[in-house]
Amino acid sequence: MLALSLFAKVADHVPGLAGSSFEAMLKDVYEYLRDMSLLIATAGVAYITNVFQKRHSFVEALREEWRDIIATKSALFAFTQVERPTTEQYIETFCKLSETIDNMRSVYQNVGETGDLVGMYPFAPLHDMRRALQTLDPRKALDADNDQHDLVRDCVLQSFYALRETFLEELDLEEPDRPLLISGGRRSKKSGSTGTARRQQTRQQARQDREGAPDPRVEELLARLYDKEQQTAKPRRQAVGSAEDSVPVDQCRAM
Repeated sequence: MLALSLFAKVADHVPGLAGSSFEAMLKDVYEYLRDMSLLIATAGVAYITNVFQKRHSFVEALREEWRDIIATKSALFAFTQVERPTTEQYIETFCKLSETIDNMRSVYQNVGETGDLVGMYPFAPLHDMRRALQTLDPRKALDADNDQHDLVRDCVLQSFYALRETFLEELDLEEPDRPLLISGGRRSKKSGSTGTARRQQTRQQARQDREGAPDPRVEELLARLYDKEQQTAKPRRQAVGSAEDSVPVDQCRAM
């Protein structure tokens, strides 16, 4: 629209167009676009807003589905750790997995699906999990031992890792700005607060003491528990601070 308006505006300066019927038509187009500019801009903003709203809803649906997948993986893993699961436990776990599989259809349609073809399920590892779980059905696998349970667990984990690698790409995730990549990390901030915060705490406590407690028993219990917690935490904070101060510089660099 902007390009067309610009061309129509400068048409009288273009050799061969000045004074022609085409130049007159371009001037009419320019006048029309100028008169309709507010409507055109409103329609453009509405369209862009609609696109962003759809994208937001889609991403939220993806995140919800991913939370379901994680919960399902945990349920399957827990089931494989039970030596002799009951039929009720199996049905509960199977139904949770089935719900996750079907909920995916509210986010994506099948790959290659048409009006005549069903297509292929977009994330096959979920069905791998289902088939592996079905081998532990207590009503059929009466002789399933620990090795079989471990094998199903490995199938579930392998399928989950493959699914995670591809599914999370749909969310357009970015690396964190401040990741913590070392093992055994410690917080860098020290215990304590600013003098302003401590003075504010003192003023609040003094004001509350002047007003009196509605129930002295509650006040006494909370104060005693607070003092006890502070006394218990103080030696631990001091020990942590001493340990951090004693780490050699070379060792810190190695980590």
